[in-house]
Amino acid sequence: MRSLKTSIIGAFVLLFLVATVPNRVAVSQKTKPATGQANVASTDDEELVRCPIDVEVPPCDTPICVDPALEEAPTAFDDTTNGLVKQPQHDLDRETFEERDTIKDGLGPVYNAQACAECHQNPVSGSVSQINELRAGHQDVFGNFVDAPGGSLINDRTIDPKIQERVPPLFSAMIKEDEPVRTFRTSLNLLGDGFVEAVPNEFLLDIAAQQPHDAVSGFLVHGQAIPVPIEELPPDSRRICRIGRFGHKDQHASLLSFSGDAYLNEMGITNRLFLMENSSLGRSTAAFDPIPNDSTLPCDPTTDPPPGQNTFCGEDPERDIDAFTQFMRATKAPARDEDIARTDEAVKGDELFHAIGCAVCHVDTLVTAREGVVINGGTFKVPGALANKIIHPFGDFLLHDIGTGDGIVQNGGQKTRLKVRTAPLWGVRTHTRLMHDGLSLTFIEAIKRHDVEAKVVRDNFFNLDPDQQRYVITFLESL
Repeated sequence: MRSLKTSIIGAFVLLFLVATVPNRVAVSQKTKPATGQANVASTDDEELVRCPIDVEVPPCDTPICVDPALEEAPTAFDDTTNGLVKQPQHDLDRETFEERDTIKDGLGPVYNAQACAECHQNPVSGSVSQINELRAGHQDVFGNFVDAPGGSLINDRTIDPKIQERVPPLFSAMIKEDEPVRTFRTSLNLLGDGFVEAVPNEFLLDIAAQQPHDAVSGFLVHGQAIPVPIEELPPDSRRICRIGRFGHKDQHASLLSFSGDAYLNEMGITNRLFLMENSSLGRSTAAFDPIPNDSTLPCDPTTDPPPGQNTFCGEDPERDIDAFTQFMRATKAPARDEDIARTDEAVKGDELFHAIGCAVCHVDTLVTAREGVVINGGTFKVPGALANKIIHPFGDFLLHDIGTGDGIVQNGGQKTRLKVRTAPLWGVRTHTRLMHDGLSLTFIEAIKRHDVEAKVVRDNFFNLDPDQQRYVITFLESL
């Protein structure tokens, strides 16, 4: 097994070393929705405004393009910093992540949770939970996905029952049309996402290019990397895109963009990246909000945003979104259960996991960029604590059609309607509800649902004898 692991790491480092950057262009929304781009579907794929992908690792012209002194990223479920910040600062950031916002803090008017940790906490803050969110919409006569009024996210909670959202129809509000496309979305693990953010665009693009597409064998795997906007770029700058990697639809590439979006769409709190309040199924919520949103409220002068960024913070003058971001960047990656991992069953399961093809999409090893590499459209330099790290997320952070797509479009255009991000399997033993919708309650149930691009691998698994299947499941229980 050790030689197999070594070859895998070597293969991915090689991909990183020989990365080339063709003239790729990205698509983003023609008009940026006021409620936040990850809550409203983009339009037809071919009609979107083109957005260039930033080059993060230039083509190699020397034998060594990355620092050869790679090291394993730290892992643990222990609330301690990965070294990005000192422990006292990490504790303060975690407290902000865990803090419950109230109406006087700007909560709502429609929302899903009062704190980040309500949805991300098992066994520690930043991990997963049993909490789901709800999305809905419909298809038009051309088969394109269209959001429910106000956006696909249907908030479960509100500060006033008169503006409670639900999947339409809502006849009392004169919303008569049904929204038959609907799905649950599970909360996601955030631990280790600072390392994921530090993986360069070129690495993910190369993984997609290397995935097998063999029509004879039926092994048709073609992960889609979608370019998405970086919300923290100065408003007057040209829009630079980055390969999405966060969220079930890869709707964000930056943890700060993700934080600003979640603060608005999950907690109803405007911030310097998203200054317009959400509606309730398209209806204004202003008359029911005791703390009216003011998009001209400046940020706390003692916590000015970085130069070039919006100086108006709305309901987030303390810039909590920066604390959320720093907290996530400073978390350690999910740790394996080494007691299980050392068993003969788990070791055999690891070998079978790779042999039957699971690791084609559930990629076990990625490498972060060198220290000082500029990412996120120039807004963030990879620091030493996140640089030159080997991580084992067991995911490729690409979109695939495995037959479980929920029909929802967010940031990638209509071609992504039936696709979802490969679920990273690190920390999966802490999940009680599997797949993007949480409807699979055992590993066997989750594997059975894999189809289309994953059909060959699923069949390979069920062609194993019962003991071999048990070994694979034991391996998963160690992650």
